[in-house]
Amino acid sequence: MLSYRHAFHAGNHADVLKHLVLVQLTRYLGQKDKAFWYVDTHAGAGLYALDSAQTAKLSEYREGVGRLWGRKDLPAAVSDYLNAVRALNPDGSLKKYPGSPSLALSTMRAQDRLWLFELHSREVLRLRENFQAFGKRVMVEEADGFAALKALLPPPPRRALVLVDPPYEERRDYEHVVHSLKDCLSRFPGGTYLLWYPQLTRLEAHDLPPRLKRLPASRWLHVTLRVRTPAADGFGMHGSGLFVVNPPWTLQATLQEVMPYLVEVLGLDAGAGFTLDSQEA
Repeated sequence: MLSYRHAFHAGNHADVLKHLVLVQLTRYLGQKDKAFWYVDTHAGAGLYALDSAQTAKLSEYREGVGRLWGRKDLPAAVSDYLNAVRALNPDGSLKKYPGSPSLALSTMRAQDRLWLFELHSREVLRLRENFQAFGKRVMVEEADGFAALKALLPPPPRRALVLVDPPYEERRDYEHVVHSLKDCLSRFPGGTYLLWYPQLTRLEAHDLPPRLKRLPASRWLHVTLRVRTPAADGFGMHGSGLFVVNPPWTLQATLQEVMPYLVEVLGLDAGAGFTLDSQEA
């Protein structure tokens, strides 16, 4: 359960999709004066050095954010996301990659708050180091993010973005995300929820999207990015998906523009593609 380290995968194609949408959501919530909370159930270290031993072992960022780095034809939403990454790399060389907490913080305001949860003992130490300078704006806890949501929701400002992003190393994670979102919606139906999942050949991954669409949410958006044909031996992640509950009304149009571009730039073979569907109240 605690063997997963996101540093091995930082900046890959799944991060590109997840973080592009994350920036869109925080920007949208920040348009109103009232404060909001960002809650991350599996925060990781929050910031990654791309030349570290862990990240360099697979260098997955080369097939993700690395393919976008020097391009001049970026759609607006991709550029917005990439500008947040560039802020960590002022010399123009891609050396650091922000995790979800860092990206969220970079787009949030002084009145907004972050709640970050992580169970891995080494990761939570790095998480605290990376955010200690921000004081009470960022709360870091060594805790199970699924369980922590029950105490946090509904939040005092009645506005929140919750990222649910477990490693899915264990089959029970698929059950946890469904039951956790169902519980969250009963406690705080007006919140915005962003759930990430991997596209794998295993049955649990295949069955997850239909289960999410049956949750008691009146408004949702579902987007997937597949970068290659699934391997014949069933090994590896060929894409990823996001399920957004209570998405901004602008998000679908943004993704309709962005997804063909991501398929073109990040796709590895003829099996690359995307899906995008939604339900409105």
